[in-house]
Amino acid sequence: MDVASIPWFAGLEPAMRSDLIGRGRLLRRAAGEWLYGEGDEDTGLVAVLEGGLHLYSQAPGGREVLFGTLPAGAVMGQSAGLGGGPRLVTVIAATDSLIIMVSDRALRETAAAHPKLWRSISTLAYGQLRAALQGWAEAVGLRPHERMIARLLALAAESRVLPLSQSTLAEMVGVTRKAVNGWLRELEEGGFVALGYGRIEVRDRLGLERMLAE
Repeated sequence: MDVASIPWFAGLEPAMRSDLIGRGRLLRRAAGEWLYGEGDEDTGLVAVLEGGLHLYSQAPGGREVLFGTLPAGAVMGQSAGLGGGPRLVTVIAATDSLIIMVSDRALRETAAAHPKLWRSISTLAYGQLRAALQGWAEAVGLRPHERMIARLLALAAESRVLPLSQSTLAEMVGVTRKAVNGWLRELEEGGFVALGYGRIEVRDRLGLERMLAE
């Protein structure tokens, strides 16, 4: 996948997109390698071209909680240029990954020539807020196996192949690996997902959505 084909970048005006990509930095990170930490002052955007990223947030007591995965094709970030503060999450490579990082300075320089960029970043931030609220609603309103299905659907919004182990999914859902393994095997037997080493492929999105609706 190239940067221009990532949905968020593809939605930008051509000149703006070219300028922004030109100011970004392509980076490779090995599985388990740290990208940036919660509380870092240097904000900006990150997009995944290959692989995937794990997202952590600090819970009361200082424990780092895994709450999401950023697959290939996804973009995440924030900008102090919109009045925000430091980084809200810690990001670690889930697998060997190729990413592009666009610093706040690069965003400001691009926006100086293309002011509409701030509107696109605001739209991205709104999507992140919506996803966070959806996660909260899932935690409150769904049973554990339903939360697992909802997480798979949310994570597969950009790519149906998720760089996600069964133990990692269990950590996200807040249940045991044994429980998740059993539920995933049932979904695999029904043709809804395919399981591989460190990966889960969502094969029947509509079928999973129907299961939640029922």
